[in-house]
Amino acid sequence: MSRTVGERYLLAEKIGHGGMGQVWAAHDRRLDRRVAVKLLRADAVPYPSGHGDGQADLLRQRFLRECRISAALDHPGLVTVYDAGVDDEELYLVMQRVPGLSLADLIAEEGPLPVEQAAAVAGQLCAALGAVHGARVVHRDLKPSNVMIRPDGRAVLLDLGIAAALDPTATRLTLTGSPIGSPAYMAPEQAMAADADRRSDLYALGCMLHEMLAGQPPFPAPTALGVLRRQVDDPPVPLRRLRAEVPAAVEALVLRLLAKHPAERPADAAEVHAMLLPLLPAPTGRVRTRLPAVPDPGDPYRYPHHPQPAADPVELPPAAAARAPAPRPEQETLSGACARLSDLVEAGRHTEVLDLAAALLPRAVAEQGEAAPLVRTVRAIRARTLLTERRWAEALPELRRLTATAAPHDPAALDHRRHAARCLEHLGHPAEALAEYRAVLAALPPEAPAGAELRERIGLLLAATGHTATGWQALLELLLETERRHGPHHPDVHRLRTHLERLGAHRTTTNPYAT
Repeated sequence: MSRTVGERYLLAEKIGHGGMGQVWAAHDRRLDRRVAVKLLRADAVPYPSGHGDGQADLLRQRFLRECRISAALDHPGLVTVYDAGVDDEELYLVMQRVPGLSLADLIAEEGPLPVEQAAAVAGQLCAALGAVHGARVVHRDLKPSNVMIRPDGRAVLLDLGIAAALDPTATRLTLTGSPIGSPAYMAPEQAMAADADRRSDLYALGCMLHEMLAGQPPFPAPTALGVLRRQVDDPPVPLRRLRAEVPAAVEALVLRLLAKHPAERPADAAEVHAMLLPLLPAPTGRVRTRLPAVPDPGDPYRYPHHPQPAADPVELPPAAAARAPAPRPEQETLSGACARLSDLVEAGRHTEVLDLAAALLPRAVAEQGEAAPLVRTVRAIRARTLLTERRWAEALPELRRLTATAAPHDPAALDHRRHAARCLEHLGHPAEALAEYRAVLAALPPEAPAGAELRERIGLLLAATGHTATGWQALLELLLETERRHGPHHPDVHRLRTHLERLGAHRTTTNPYAT
């Protein structure tokens, strides 16, 4: 049954969720426009014993006050807040529905971004943060999934109202007793429940800039607690060790942004923007005649104040169109269809993702070629969904096409090959899977997060192909390294010990873990 919030906003489909609420695509029936509605459950925020009712009222008051502050902010890099209120014990925030791709999707599908594009995203976010911090508001949850890249390349910062609403005077840790947000982008002072200020947002911006350029956050770890520990204790790996073509000035900026002590970071977003200026694209003298298939964050600098080109319609098969979320225009650009595909992915509607991807691919290939960014994006989404559905035989050729059209040394190509090996393994081709896993491992940097998983699969496949002793030895070496890094009680350690005990029964040598 459809639900109407605030007697006005008809919820259409869930497009995101978190520990305390959900985000819905919705239709404003009064003004006949598409909006996004964020629902925040007050009962999901734990309060000290005996203070629940009073704290819930305080939360509502703060929520509405901070939503008014957010609505008063007027900047093209911030999502527009339309309305807020309480409906059936849920707080709701009505926002502009921003078209395009999230920065998280852009990084996942395109791999490490060109330096100019990463600088363009960071430069636009600096402008938005300048407006936020000028209103004495701290975002506290800056991360790639909270940034939308519109089809014309403009970056829009989302989720400001909720981020500021929970507690405007302290970190959001203080209301719940545990971190709220994303550990991968949380400044050390936030992780330790100290005061957060604008320099905490700049730290998160540094994490995002590192991820845009390296393809992964600066402090990967198997668990959220491990990430937080690394945020507090570990120095970041300089970018040029991970990607040699990154300019020294960019590496220096990221290291300053990721300083453990706030006083060692840039003073404000304006200072960061000034350091990015030499890296931003210059205006072009050409007229923009069409938007790129995949949003390019550099375009707002190349084509300032240019009008948007006329739409390029794409027709969908009737079955796919009938299942597509409403309300939708009858015709849409290829980039708009990709944005809708991303919405379906976030909503977990796998059948419709596969239908829409299958409808888009033939036309996109015919118009732009197999190696075009849009084609690779759609094909990667289709392959990833097939993997989720465990349809190995269908996923394998898609992954091989992605690998064949990848640029040399593209980290995404190695990821596609790793998943192709997984398909081969499930399809009963252990020798081919083993060869592919070994090739991917040899091409990865020594400390790559996927390395341990690859070594584990290689050890097991060696044993499965008759090389039990060699596989056992490979797994033993991995176990000893994992135990040194994470301690004897880590789940990875237990799993590796189980593998060794099982294989030990087939060896003639003694298992040192046997009792």
